[in-house]
Amino acid sequence: KKMEVSYKKITSPLFAFLFISSIFIQCLPYVSSLGVNYGTLGNNLPPPSQVAQFLKDKTIIDKIKIFDVNLDILKAFANTNISVTVTVPNGEIPKLLDIGYAKSYVVANIKPFYPQTKIDVIAVGNEILHWETPEVQNKLVSAMRTLYQALTQSGINTIKVSTPHSLGILLSSNPPSLAKFRPGWDVNILAPMLQFLRETKGPFMVNPYPYFGYNPQQVDFLLFKQNKGVFDKFSKRTYSNMFDMLLDAVFMSMKRLGYDDVDIVAAETGWPSFGESFEPQCTVDNAASYNGGLVRKIVSGIGSPLMPHRKIETYLFGLFNENTKPGSNAERNFGLFRPDFTPVYNIGIMKGQQLLPIPQPSKPLPQPALPQPQPQPRGPIPVAKPGPIVPAQPAPRLPAQPGPKPVGPMGKKFCMPKPQATDAQLQASLDWACTNQGVNCGPVQAGGPCFNPNTVRSHAAYVMNSYYQIKGKNDFNCDFSGSAAIVFADPSYGTCKYLS
Repeated sequence: KKMEVSYKKITSPLFAFLFISSIFIQCLPYVSSLGVNYGTLGNNLPPPSQVAQFLKDKTIIDKIKIFDVNLDILKAFANTNISVTVTVPNGEIPKLLDIGYAKSYVVANIKPFYPQTKIDVIAVGNEILHWETPEVQNKLVSAMRTLYQALTQSGINTIKVSTPHSLGILLSSNPPSLAKFRPGWDVNILAPMLQFLRETKGPFMVNPYPYFGYNPQQVDFLLFKQNKGVFDKFSKRTYSNMFDMLLDAVFMSMKRLGYDDVDIVAAETGWPSFGESFEPQCTVDNAASYNGGLVRKIVSGIGSPLMPHRKIETYLFGLFNENTKPGSNAERNFGLFRPDFTPVYNIGIMKGQQLLPIPQPSKPLPQPALPQPQPQPRGPIPVAKPGPIVPAQPAPRLPAQPGPKPVGPMGKKFCMPKPQATDAQLQASLDWACTNQGVNCGPVQAGGPCFNPNTVRSHAAYVMNSYYQIKGKNDFNCDFSGSAAIVFADPSYGTCKYLS
């Protein structure tokens, strides 16, 4: 009899509805943790009102992040229930130390739209530790605290304050279990910041980009394809993709400071679908594989090896291809959609679409070595940069030099100028790297083994690579304002021996 009663309850329409609803609600937190970066560096982009309606009606994306406080976008997303992260420009940071200015900023840029527009995070600057001067870096946490104080004094207590970081904040990530933040930043800036985020329940925002760690021998590991995985002998965890490795490196670095309880947000990550001839990794198939694998992972809610089942809010980069963005073709082709809202590829973010299955490996792979983190800023170029710091990918042969010698598939990396880099860019990078950066520029001076050929490009190549090698061989050290790239062939010639 009890069994009959139970059966009737289970099959009743009300119980069935509640049962299905409970399953849906359990899955919802993971689905709703998927966001997108909405960049606007294009002259053919649709108006924000159409963008808001499209995301609401057609996609599963319910969070956006913008790189400014765009009043038209904030107005357009009112009453859509789509969460918005706004960004305060880097140049505002010194001004925000004044509570009066911070309150006026909130009154002008936040209060007119809140709560009709679901603003949930204010990002103070973008990748400040990567790009800005020590003077601005040292004001960052105070600016965050003052802005938060201005919000609460204005009667707003649901908006969090944070700031996104490139993975240049890491001293090491190889293996993730031994990762740590860079000395100096760890205690002086990141620990006080994490303390503030703990107090205010704000997220620690990072920009993990496996794309910048591209190595043709590790492509399946980078693209969420089937692979043998990477084993961390210290944590006894096996990694099936680089995204997890980077997040766990951040987690362990936070844990070393005692702040592993603070939520982590992947504020930017993505893969371009088209690039220059020296960017062969930029294909539609690769972009679909990476972003599709990422969506599949985030929706599943499985977390990472060191953070199992932990919700990692993730923002894909980016919403649209942006045709006026500076840099190589890759920079203009990170979009999930074209300006007419047609998808560049399918990754399961349209309502009613299925998630992509796990793609087969590109080719049989040996057990890959642990890769390094490769952060790079993907948003609009920050307001101020300390000097011609500059990112990476393959590059040209140096003029009047023999062709570079081939290396093995897991060989060394070198930092070289990109083909389109101008002499003016390279001279600026050369001057910067040879001034108080610890680079020995003697070999490219008259009489030095690398003086000939006596060209800006040849000299810059040697100096860029020297800087890259002595600063830790992270791909973000081969940046130089987008004028340099990583190559896998040794450019040494004659008596000119490049550091490796």
